[in-house]
Amino acid sequence: MKDTNRVMQSYGRCCASAGFFDDFYAAFLASSPAVREKFVRTDMTAQKQLLRAGILNLVLFARGMPDTKLRALGQSHSRAGLDIRPELYDLWVEALLKTIGQHDRQLEQADLQAWRLVLNKGIDVIKASY
Repeated sequence: MKDTNRVMQSYGRCCASAGFFDDFYAAFLASSPAVREKFVRTDMTAQKQLLRAGILNLVLFARGMPDTKLRALGQSHSRAGLDIRPELYDLWVEALLKTIGQHDRQLEQADLQAWRLVLNKGIDVIKASY
C-alpha cells in the first residue's frame, strides 16, 4: 500500500503539471517507429484521456481492485485486437518514468521504484492476454 500511496501522490503532481500527457506522448512516440505506427490514426486528445484513466486503473489494481478493466484492455490490445506486442509496454513504461522525472518536482528514487512495481504488476496482466 505504501508503494501505491507514493505513486498516487506523484501522479497527482504530474497531472497538475502542464504538458505532462503531451510530453509523455512525445517521449513514447519517439521511442520506436513501431510505436509511432500504432498512433498514426489516433485522436490524441481522446487518447490522453484514456491514458489518464489507464494509469489510474493500473494503480487501483495494484491497490487490490479486481483486474477486470486490465483484462479488457489486454483483450483489446491483444494479437486479435490492436496487436500491441508485449515489448512495446516496456517502451511505454520507460517513456512514462522519463516523463514523471521531468514533471514531478518532488520525485525521489523510492518513488520511481514504486512506480515501476505498481505499473509492472498491472502490465503483466495486460501482456498475458497477448
